[in-house]
Amino acid sequence: MSGQYDVDALLQQMAQQLRSQLEAEHIQEAVMIGIHTGGVWVAERLHQLLQLKKPLGVLNIAFYRDDFTRIGVHPQVKPSNLPFKVDGKHIILVDDVLYTGRTIRAALNEIFDYGRPESVKLAVLVDRGGRDLPIQADVVGVQMTLAEGEQVKLSGPEPLSLSIQKVV
Repeated sequence: MSGQYDVDALLQQMAQQLRSQLEAEHIQEAVMIGIHTGGVWVAERLHQLLQLKKPLGVLNIAFYRDDFTRIGVHPQVKPSNLPFKVDGKHIILVDDVLYTGRTIRAALNEIFDYGRPESVKLAVLVDRGGRDLPIQADVVGVQMTLAEGEQVKLSGPEPLSLSIQKVV
C-alpha cells in the first residue's frame, strides 16, 4: 500500500462522525485534546470544523510513556496544556495514528491525573491495527494494514498530508 490520502476529506468525514455521535448521546458541549505532535495537528483541524467553544488542549505524554526509562527525555519536551477543568467534561481525545494503543494509554493516564472526565471519545486519523492493549477508536479517518517495512507519515501542520512510506 502506498500513496497519498486526501486528509481534508478524511477530516470532514471524522468531524461528521463526531457530530453524529455527540448528538446521539445528547452531549451539548465537548472539549478536545490533541496528543503532541501529529495528534495536535489533526485536533486543530477538527476543533475548527466542529466549532468547539472551549480552547484546544494539548497533551505531551513523554513522561507517561511505559518506555520512558528506556528512551529518556527528549531535550525539547514541552509541558501539557489543558486550558479547562477535566472533571465532568466530555473529552474528544485526538491522535494521528493508533497502532499498539500505548500512546493512548499514556494519554488517558495523564488526563486522569488532571481529574475525572464524564466520558472520553477517541478520534484518530489512521487506525493501523496491531494492538498490544485493548483500545479502539470511536472515530477513524482511515483503517489500513501496512506491509513490513512500511510506515505512516503525517506531515504538517500546513499543509497536513498523509502518506505511506517504505522504511529504509
